[in-house]
Amino acid sequence: MSVQPTLLAEETASSDAVLTLAPATPSSPLWGVGRFRFYLRVRTRFLLTVLFGAGWAAFSTWLALGWIDDLGRVVTLPVAIAVICGVAIIPGYLNVQLASSLLFDRPTPIGFVQSYPDVTMIIAAYDEEAAIRETLEYALRQDYPGRLEIILADDGSTDATPAIAQAVAETHPRVRVVTTLHGGKSVALNAALATIRTPLVATIDADTLLMPYALRHAVARMLAAPPDTVAVAGSVLVRNSRAGVLARMQEWDYFLAIASVKRQQALFQGTLVAQGAFSVYRTDAVRRAGGWPNKIGEDIVLTWALIRNGGRTIFEPSAIAFTDAPVRFLHFVRQRRRWARGMIEGLREHGGHLLRGRRLHVHAVAANCLFPYLDTVYTVAIPVGLVLALTGNFIIVGPMTAAVLPISLTIALTMYVRQRAVFGKLGLRVRRNVLGFVLYVLVYQLVMSPISVSGYATELVRARRVW
Repeated sequence: MSVQPTLLAEETASSDAVLTLAPATPSSPLWGVGRFRFYLRVRTRFLLTVLFGAGWAAFSTWLALGWIDDLGRVVTLPVAIAVICGVAIIPGYLNVQLASSLLFDRPTPIGFVQSYPDVTMIIAAYDEEAAIRETLEYALRQDYPGRLEIILADDGSTDATPAIAQAVAETHPRVRVVTTLHGGKSVALNAALATIRTPLVATIDADTLLMPYALRHAVARMLAAPPDTVAVAGSVLVRNSRAGVLARMQEWDYFLAIASVKRQQALFQGTLVAQGAFSVYRTDAVRRAGGWPNKIGEDIVLTWALIRNGGRTIFEPSAIAFTDAPVRFLHFVRQRRRWARGMIEGLREHGGHLLRGRRLHVHAVAANCLFPYLDTVYTVAIPVGLVLALTGNFIIVGPMTAAVLPISLTIALTMYVRQRAVFGKLGLRVRRNVLGFVLYVLVYQLVMSPISVSGYATELVRARRVW
């Protein structure tokens, strides 16, 4: 995806009015014809998506009764139910619920006529001498109307990272360096947080390149959102998709899958990951949550703590930043295992409390609880099923499992149209990457599920952390 600048947004706030008549505008989230249109409040949209998903699950269960019986004769009935629920029925429900959520999501442009609060941007870094100068240069190019300060939070680097940042600081007064002994990313972030006096704090990774409008759009979304909004996740996309087949697949993962989940969760008022690669937070809310926790998924656990404290976390698709995806398979495995471990950390620390709540994000948290089971079943059953299918035995992989694919393609197409619209208004273009898309649809999950399972397992036994 090539890089340039302008505008777009997503409606994350909700009205508590029931089905209401309201004046129609071209961009309002209203349905109907003529001068007045029906407005569906967020809770109504949520219930409809759950009903669509549940309807699909009920229908697919009815269709799968014979399949369950046949498989049960081979592996016992309980195992057959667990396998078929894990590879077809539950994924079908989640995909239909996600697809309908995206169709109900109606973007509303954000406004930029307002006073912008001061922001401090923290860049946590450890031995990033190859990337840090470019990252700082992009951060300094922000067209943010308010005052912006940039802190390089150095985690005791052993290379020239702090020296390069200090050299940039000497010519740019907005940049300063905070150095700590090497203790992990959370230590560096919290050391920088202790020095901040601005109402908002943003974070980016040491290899994140921000588009010039990214910070302005993220903060504008926060200012337009309800007052209890405490974090806005930016849209992080892959910069180096030409670096190999693995990067080509990840480009679509970021562009379609991760973005679609964030859109859905934002619509239902609880984006579960305000990622450290680029997000904006209310400083006082981060401090009330205790800062960044000493966890392998510190951004995930912080986000869940913010939600637990009553805050709303949302997503802004036009606040675009680019990052380097891992190009070596081992690096990819380590990154995705960290993400899987971070989810388990979030569930362990805050999952029980969030599941007892009544806000709409409970559904997303419950889905996270299912992922270890779904990934485990997928890891074991699908490879075996594919081998059997090649011999003409479709007892595991057959028409019912294949039925999930059209739903996944519907989600991908819907998100592609949405993302292309965002890019068009920002003056960006979507790169051609047909090979990456085909491999993403057909192969990516076969690679991802075993990696995720290994991440869940290592966190459940509290294995040594490896970044």
